[in-house]
Amino acid sequence: MKRSNEHAESTRRDFLQRTGIAVTAAAVGASAQRVHAGHSDTIQLALVGCGGRGTGAIEDAFSFQGVPTQLVAMADVFENTLTRSHKQLASKYEKRVDVPDDRRFIGFDGYRHAMDCLRPGDVVLLTTPPAFRWVHFQYALEKGLNVFMEKPVTVDGPTSRRMLVQAKEADAKNIKVAVGLMCRHCEARQQLHDRIADGEIGDPFLLRAYRMQGSAPRAFSTHTPKGFTELLWQVKQFHSVLWASGGVFSDYLIHNIDECCWMKNDWPVQAMGMGGRHYRGDNVDQNFDTYSIEYTFGDGTKLLVDGRAMPGCHDEFASYIHGTKGSAVISTASHTPARCRIYKSQRINHKPDLVWAAKQPEPNPYRLEWAHFLEAILQDRPFNELERGVQASLVTAMGRMAAHTGRIITYQEMLECDHEFAPDVDQLTLTSAAPLVANSQGKYPVPMPGITTNREYQNES
Repeated sequence: MKRSNEHAESTRRDFLQRTGIAVTAAAVGASAQRVHAGHSDTIQLALVGCGGRGTGAIEDAFSFQGVPTQLVAMADVFENTLTRSHKQLASKYEKRVDVPDDRRFIGFDGYRHAMDCLRPGDVVLLTTPPAFRWVHFQYALEKGLNVFMEKPVTVDGPTSRRMLVQAKEADAKNIKVAVGLMCRHCEARQQLHDRIADGEIGDPFLLRAYRMQGSAPRAFSTHTPKGFTELLWQVKQFHSVLWASGGVFSDYLIHNIDECCWMKNDWPVQAMGMGGRHYRGDNVDQNFDTYSIEYTFGDGTKLLVDGRAMPGCHDEFASYIHGTKGSAVISTASHTPARCRIYKSQRINHKPDLVWAAKQPEPNPYRLEWAHFLEAILQDRPFNELERGVQASLVTAMGRMAAHTGRIITYQEMLECDHEFAPDVDQLTLTSAAPLVANSQGKYPVPMPGITTNREYQNES
């Protein structure tokens, strides 16, 4: 597949200065006014990582009515994944998907070719496993592209430090960056946040978060099957290996952790945790399937986080906050609708104690985040969520490392940790060896709390 430069045109900023676009925000799905001073333009999109999350993000981008958006390039390491995504999107949005064969790129360098199809000021979506985020984002910075990136954005200390530097570079270049922590764009949660800040539940002293479910897709893997190299199998099963995703803990629990920290208006300073592996059979992945973390904020407030991926057990997917005057539901089940509520006691879900509930139905936060992002591009106002995305990713990794080592881990220690899971990820090709190598029994190294304590796992030499 060839590179194409036929889309090289004037910059988005030049267009905005030329036309004087003004956008009025509206609920997603309703009409958003668009003034084009006698001429219209389109924000072009490139999708890097064509799995379910990337495909869904394109649909969310298409939902915004403030300016036309068009998908013009796609990249992935799996041709069948790209083909499936393209077919799904083209069948639903025929006029908004213009991705011929020469703008579909396969391979670890495909991200470069896809971004080369865009103009400065267009938008690239980075929705691959997070190990590749800093690599892809660096090229977007060089190209002057605005970026939507999925969470987590980092998986370890070195990549976190690297992306904090990149966040400052994005500010200096006036590049807009959206991070897929869409709960921060939820109107119900925003109302709850403001009510807590106004003292409606008193002084918060405890937060609780749960993501306890049955099996976790791609989290529990068997040996590399025929037809896959070890590298490509690890990329496909990215929840199974820490280098690619931070494992099931980082990928699945970051939303609950982030929304709780938002309600607290702070980040924890340390974490203590535990976890274990059960009923694993022939699985060779690196995950625990139970995690229990106690985070501590600077004022001593606790955040308790429980995660479990085990069929046949009690399931719960929610977050709560308790204060001296009452308590509140931050999220009820999954990510949306949140159904935020405040109670005048600690008896959550006790109807006589209910004092406020968010209005239903709620606007979709996945689409609101795109509305807020694209409005910022059109109005050329500051919009950079990357530093906060790195902080949320780092706090999540801090809890994960506490469970994996059996030690109390501080925020600063996690940030300064020198264990980079995949230091050569920017050099990978389709024929490269995998960053994680199985032992003679075909199994990957797993965390051993109390034994391996200076890092989360130790490769066998």
